[in-house]
Amino acid sequence: MPSPYRALFAAPGSRAFSAAGFLGRMPLSMMGIGVVTMISQVTGRYGLAGALSATIALSAALAGPQVSRLVDRYGQRRVLRPATLLSLSGAAVLLCAAHYGWPEWVLFVACVGIGCVPSLGAMVRARWAALYRGTPRLHTAYSFESVVDEVCFIVGPIVSIGLSTAWFPEAGPLLAACFLAVGVFWLTAQRATEPAPHPREQEGGGSALRSRGLQVLVATFAATGTIFGAVDVVTVAFAEEEGHKAAASVVLAVYALGSCVAGLVFGLLHFAGAPERRWLLGVCAMAVSMIPLLLVGNLPFLAVALFVAGLSIAPTMITTMSLIEEHVPRAQLTEGMTWVSTGLAVGVALGSSAGGWVIDAAGARAGYGVPAVAGAVAVAVGFLGYRRLEQPAPGRGGFVGQHDEHEEPHVA
Repeated sequence: MPSPYRALFAAPGSRAFSAAGFLGRMPLSMMGIGVVTMISQVTGRYGLAGALSATIALSAALAGPQVSRLVDRYGQRRVLRPATLLSLSGAAVLLCAAHYGWPEWVLFVACVGIGCVPSLGAMVRARWAALYRGTPRLHTAYSFESVVDEVCFIVGPIVSIGLSTAWFPEAGPLLAACFLAVGVFWLTAQRATEPAPHPREQEGGGSALRSRGLQVLVATFAATGTIFGAVDVVTVAFAEEEGHKAAASVVLAVYALGSCVAGLVFGLLHFAGAPERRWLLGVCAMAVSMIPLLLVGNLPFLAVALFVAGLSIAPTMITTMSLIEEHVPRAQLTEGMTWVSTGLAVGVALGSSAGGWVIDAAGARAGYGVPAVAGAVAVAVGFLGYRRLEQPAPGRGGFVGQHDEHEEPHVA
């Protein structure tokens, strides 16, 4: 491991909370696709399977920021454990309902409960921020966590689909629930690295979304999520048209691999200057990288194009986390990070729907027009909101882009 990453884990407890966060994030990539696989096998109804997966995503988009807001106010341990138990209860009901053929409305209610799952990525990043705020290592930490996200999305769907098809239909969602339970309870058992809560009476009320800069980031990432959702659906359809549907998972893994490689390299670099410029450049790069997809003629070319497109994802996400620190009060950092994830999740749902509609109407190749249009929208929003990002609010928790290279980290 390169020396900046070795130094990152010099802080006591950092290895343990990062490992717990990895396990707790696996359900993010496993649960939705696992439910689709399970329901399609049990009932043969892909429409119902897709509706249930969308219910989980929308429930998480609504509940996630509220859970994170409570975490900022009362602490991770007091909030994450009850929220996780509620999510696990929903998963247990869903598995039983699918296995025993209970009414459909029970399935949907269970999926709403599953959506109360906490955002473990935001929780782990908040711990890194508490350790290394204002130092070069925080940039490296955010880079590492972006790589962990990509590894989850490479490994999770393969494991979930593989278990549900090779063992029994409920195996994928069941393992996802186990990962969630172990990850959350392991993370919350580590009290030494838990960020201090900020009760409302100390820091004032209101949502982090009142920040004008955060509004720009959330809106832009809703368009970015549309890119991701559309690419996933259209790539599966394109592979099916080419007669190799099973290859879609490999091609999409290459997409995530590009982001993973870029995140590792980006974490080794240190930048001077305003992070909003790098962020806007990253958004533009993501948009431009969608254009070659309109010209794909075969799966190998598609894999290369997606690998190149993936190179801009992790750096943009890493810089986004830096900007959140600049525009959101420190007492609402976890909520701010979760709002960006929520915008991304809503965009993924929109992109999946729009991509499927275009595929049905005009074929898979035409479907790549959806991420191209979404990229253009992301760039437009980024340019329109750039002035907001140039003006961080006073009293915010400093950004990662500019710092003294010789400053030593303060380890809580």
